Amino acid sequence: MSDALRAGVIGVGYLGRFHARIYNDMPGVELAGVVDTDKDTADRIAKEYDTQAYYDPQALLDRVDVVSVVVPTSLHREVAEPYLERGIHMLLEKPVASTLEDARAIIDTADRHGAILQIGHLERFNAGIMALADQVNEPRFIEAHRLGPFVERATDVDVVTDLMIHDIDIVLALVKDKLTYISATGTPVLTDHVDIANARLEFAGGAVANVTASRVSNKKFRRIRVFGRNAYRAINFVDQQLEEVRTGDIPEGGSYPEIVYTTHTITPNQPLDAELENFIDTVRSGGVPLVSGEDGLEALRVAMLVTDKIHADN
Repeated sequence: MSDALRAGVIGVGYLGRFHARIYNDMPGVELAGVVDTDKDTADRIAKEYDTQAYYDPQALLDRVDVVSVVVPTSLHREVAEPYLERGIHMLLEKPVASTLEDARAIIDTADRHGAILQIGHLERFNAGIMALADQVNEPRFIEAHRLGPFVERATDVDVVTDLMIHDIDIVLALVKDKLTYISATGTPVLTDHVDIANARLEFAGGAVANVTASRVSNKKFRRIRVFGRNAYRAINFVDQQLEEVRTGDIPEGGSYPEIVYTTHTITPNQPLDAELENFIDTVRSGGVPLVSGEDGLEALRVAMLVTDKIHADN
């Protein structure tokens, strides 16, 4: 009898089909089925990976040990809870839910039934970000930019929930202090929602983060800078290189330390592959996900506060 984990994917549109491909290629995992309410989409992906297609989101309840839920955010609670109630471990795409109430309910359901719940903030699995997290202690100032051209995707939500939430999640992971103040501004450009936004987050220990997101820029630019004690580090999300500026030794006869400039070449990875591998490893070990339900809830809470500040000022 095979001891492979039976995996399923609910929602195999643009992003979900990549989940299906990764599970299909992963050792020790059997892609037991894919679900999409669009029959043609489900059939096409199932045929590509030689698995079974289903059209009802609940069709995998008796067929899987782990599941990725990649459906519209408004459907997260409705789709997720029946699986979690059966103790089926879940990778739930970000944001965790469309409301804090639904997010809390999803997390509590997972906790009650012993299901591992990991939230799909995949930028945490970017090799550059993982290297940065290993090296940063007591950040004092963080500056993040996530800019890109307009794409007709996720236009039913604002840029804060669509893009900025990635960097909010990273900031909250790097700064362990309590968030004490938020100021924010933003404006619609092409859609009925905010398409450009900036937020300033201030923390109890004195750290400050300045986060900017745009989905109407002429080219893609994704970068994060972290200023700490006696060091500055920067990550380019695209090439995943880590730049470091730090103080060195005081030269003989000098009064101040030398400034040492270093570029660390990080072996690039595919963050989604790394995310799903971590999810499966966590299921097998019974450990704690790198991005837990509580992490997803806090990122959502802060993103909503940013959005509220923008609307209050407009």
